[in-house]
Amino acid sequence: QMSKVKEMKSKVNAITAEELASVKKVQGELQSYLANIGVLEVQKAKAIYHVNLLEKEMDETKKDIEAKYGPVNINLVDGTFEEIVPEAVVE
Repeated sequence: QMSKVKEMKSKVNAITAEELASVKKVQGELQSYLANIGVLEVQKAKAIYHVNLLEKEMDETKKDIEAKYGPVNINLVDGTFEEIVPEAVVE
């Protein structure tokens, strides 16, 4: 006796075209924002690098000025300065 082979009907499961369009739209926007974050992270890293360079340059500039004029507070509008006089310690 031959065994009966059940006929396999392959049922295709699918969401609606509208649902698929909605999923694709959200996924596309998500990918776009993630890509933008990557670009911004690179820009942020470059900005931090430049801040570090400028801070080092400022330190060097301050050292040069202090070597020439001593400790001073500089008026950034006109370049005048006041000497920083250490306050006397009162005991």
